[in-house]
Amino acid sequence: MSKGKQTRDNILNVAFALASENGLESLTIGELAKQCSMSKSGLFAHFNSKENLQAAVVDFANEIFVQRVIVPARADNCHSYEEKIKALLHHWLNWNQSFQGSCMFLDAWREKCADESAAQRVLKQGIENWLTYLQIQIGKGVENNEFRADLAPEQATFELYGMYLSAHLYHSMHGQEESTQRFWHGVERQIQSWK
Repeated sequence: MSKGKQTRDNILNVAFALASENGLESLTIGELAKQCSMSKSGLFAHFNSKENLQAAVVDFANEIFVQRVIVPARADNCHSYEEKIKALLHHWLNWNQSFQGSCMFLDAWREKCADESAAQRVLKQGIENWLTYLQIQIGKGVENNEFRADLAPEQATFELYGMYLSAHLYHSMHGQEESTQRFWHGVERQIQSWK
């Protein structure tokens, strides 16, 4: 690995940690340079703008998401698509809770606007990739006759995401234990309705 790539990866690791704690919007070239023990101009040379920095951090977060959610679920040796979906949801919820119940992707989300930033485009693509992956797993469960033939994977994914959003809200209002309990109660009922 080149020194430049190593430096950039180190910057992104620090930026990801800062954004995880304080939100993507809190990232500034000045604060990040200070945390990385670099000059502003040295750090700026890697990204050229705050917008490019934020887009790079979201892209980096997407990679970490895959490593923390999808890769572990694949390694769980699930024997059915129901088990695999539950493993994915387990790791997804842990991802959320690793940010003190405040998912970086949800915190960074902005409603569509005319001047959509590079960070928003990368964020939306990452979320779309995840939802598509989840939808494919549900579809495979239908094809494998684990779930009923008339189950619509896109609708099922939509409903699971709704429970995830509710868990996110409940975590901030009522804490992790109640949020997790309600999430899994909803998931179990949902999956039973797929059969």
